[in-house]
Amino acid sequence: MISSAGIVLATTFAALTVMPLAYLVHIGAIVAIGVVLDTLVVRLFLVPALVTDLGPTVWWPAMLPSDVAAALHRLIGPRSPAPATSQQRLRGR
Repeated sequence: MISSAGIVLATTFAALTVMPLAYLVHIGAIVAIGVVLDTLVVRLFLVPALVTDLGPTVWWPAMLPSDVAAALHRLIGPRSPAPATSQQRLRGR
């Protein structure tokens, strides 16, 4: 699905290469080539290879180790309480 969207986007930019304005021809060709490289090389080969190499590290929004969490707590401070909702304000908390 993503690869087909990249091909469609590259084709759209390649359509600029038939324009009579020279700068649009250059921009269209460069962007179309970049999108094709991104679609066919980066997304099909490099991303899966990096995911395989990095393993579970790829899924970084996980729980922080306790020492890192403690350092962030010292640096930022405790979390502030959530603001009151409109219903809590109407009830007077």
